[in-house]
Amino acid sequence: MTSVKYKKDSNNIAHIILDKENATANLMDVAFAEDFAQATAKLATDSFDGVIIRSTKSTFFAGGDISMLFNTTKDDTQFVFDLCTLLKSSMRKIETCGKPVVACIAGAAMGGGWEIALCAHHRIALSNKDNTKSIKLGLPEVTLGLLPGAGGVTRMVRLLGIQSAMPYLVKGKSFTPEQGIENGLIHSLADNEVELLDSAIYWIKSNTRMVEPPSGLVSGINIQPWDVKGYKIPQGAPKDKNIAMTLPITPALIRRETQGTLPAPELIYATMVEGAQVDFDSACRIESRYFTELTVGQISKNIINTFWFNLKEVKAAGNKLDGIKKTKFSRVAVLGTGLIAQKIAYYCAIKGISVTITDENLEKAQHAKYQSYTLLEKQIALGSITVDEPQKILGLMKESNNCNDLIDCEIVIDAMCESQAKQKIIQEVKGILNKDVICAFNTSFSSITESALDSTKTKNAININFLPSRNNMQVVEIICSENIPNIARAQCRDLALQLNKIPVIVNASHTSYTSRLTSVFVKEGVALLQDTCSASIENAAYLSGFPLAPLAFCDEISLVTLKNLGTQHYQCSEDEVNKLSNHPADSIINDMIKNKRFGKNSGAGFYNYAEDSKHDTKASLYSEVTKYNTENNEISLDDIKERLLFIMAIEAVRCLDERVINSTAEANVGGVYGIGFPQWTGGPLQFINQYGLQKFITRADGLKDCYGERFHPPALLNEMLNENKSF
Repeated sequence: MTSVKYKKDSNNIAHIILDKENATANLMDVAFAEDFAQATAKLATDSFDGVIIRSTKSTFFAGGDISMLFNTTKDDTQFVFDLCTLLKSSMRKIETCGKPVVACIAGAAMGGGWEIALCAHHRIALSNKDNTKSIKLGLPEVTLGLLPGAGGVTRMVRLLGIQSAMPYLVKGKSFTPEQGIENGLIHSLADNEVELLDSAIYWIKSNTRMVEPPSGLVSGINIQPWDVKGYKIPQGAPKDKNIAMTLPITPALIRRETQGTLPAPELIYATMVEGAQVDFDSACRIESRYFTELTVGQISKNIINTFWFNLKEVKAAGNKLDGIKKTKFSRVAVLGTGLIAQKIAYYCAIKGISVTITDENLEKAQHAKYQSYTLLEKQIALGSITVDEPQKILGLMKESNNCNDLIDCEIVIDAMCESQAKQKIIQEVKGILNKDVICAFNTSFSSITESALDSTKTKNAININFLPSRNNMQVVEIICSENIPNIARAQCRDLALQLNKIPVIVNASHTSYTSRLTSVFVKEGVALLQDTCSASIENAAYLSGFPLAPLAFCDEISLVTLKNLGTQHYQCSEDEVNKLSNHPADSIINDMIKNKRFGKNSGAGFYNYAEDSKHDTKASLYSEVTKYNTENNEISLDDIKERLLFIMAIEAVRCLDERVINSTAEANVGGVYGIGFPQWTGGPLQFINQYGLQKFITRADGLKDCYGERFHPPALLNEMLNENKSF
């Protein structure tokens, strides 16, 4: 056996040791499944007093073999189902062996690792207190378009009940060992690995005496609660009144969040409810069937491609900068007090970085700090932080109107709006900065602020783009050109990673990659007003999986900003084929601006906003936009959806071809994490892959004939088709 070892110690305790040879982590692959089956088979013939499941790796278990699952096809349906059955059979042998079973969790146990731990009668974990490992536990399969297929759904429902298990299964919520104590999934904690193993041995020896004849089996010691006659699921079974009332509502709530584009959350809930109505083994078969359906389906492939493979590639991209030492920041300065500046400061502080918020007006700087307090209050309400943490975090934030307070900072992030005051502050700041300090200018445009370029003291100037708060600033675009020092690029990347953000490196263009995709998406939504009603446009976007529909998005960023973005594009674009001048949306945008409907902040745009609640999500569509549909057209829902998806995918291809974006991975990650391109697609270029290159070109040509030259498929697509390539 190369993945699992079976040993007995002097206490007559059998140890099932997870130890994949020549690997840094344990993996739930075919070899593991076969070795696990061999090891657990010995429990039927051997004599022992208890079982300990433990790992020799820094993590307890890394989870499933994502590459194997990604490469399965519908032809592998029986293989996937049989693999699930084999794993579950092994776990069933452990939990029904008739002896006390303990899982010793000395590292992260996510996915398959947590499922293995669940088959134990008692779970002991290494405490996160004074431990550098920062152990996480849970079942995150839903984030990859899958469900826990090795008994995770079935056991979690029987341990917690349907309602309490939902966040961990439908949302993929992780938890710490300490939180595991609170929710009852972890039974005790240990301060170190020696204590962990000693505690497991002590528990088995103590409880072995309790289950000797005539008592035989005792729930929670050597038999699982669900194997005891008369067992009832916590909080009630689906037929019970309090649960039955929620059954018709919950799927609708799930679909409201996914727009019906992500099957995993819905199938997880189906597995929970259906499994809770039958015996344990039947529930496991239901789970295996749904797991197999998701695994061989296309949507899980799309999600795994981007959220696993592409994301890893993007985060590792900066490692190519040889010879540049990784920087860990301890002091950051943020210039400005607007929404973006507030968010940057907040994310610095919650990661333990001291941050100085600077503005000419001290009251504005103080208000920006106060906004962080309101965000922290929300985190307390969600249970993400304790009531004691906000003061510590806020203690790292300093508000200032004196540039001398920035002398010792390691990086300055300019997030101010363009103004004369901005130029004055930048001149003051650069006068006191060390020449090695990075000046990062937050903008979606490529040209570095002139005041940075003409600086004789600060040469490390670079553009970055922290994306708006609606997307929780998951992506930070780092905009590079030939004259940008590698040290500036590397340090901006290091800061993004330290803030737990995704750094996407883009090359200098007239505007950033995400701004280009945002612009074409929003403009296409506006142009659609000539062919259908505004409600159809917004609903089609939501049904396609966009978190924000184009007309609402336009109001968020303001029509004036959208017009300026378009003007910048027209001025800088040299390729006449790609130039989007005379876009059908331009006349509509100009007319809306003429009528002083600038967007959400002004209280009127494509939506009407109540004067006292313009920052609320409640709004009504502006009915007079029907005047733009002069011929009373009503195109199909499919055409609306595909115009929105195709225009962004085509623009992503252009950005890749023009070297604005460096790789397929960055294009997909930037699209999904940066601006909300639908998750189910895996990103704009993966959307083309799953659509089929030939079919995509044909459909794009059809859209071009019906709606305009902007849908003309880029030459790169035909080149790839001829070479039988994909993204």
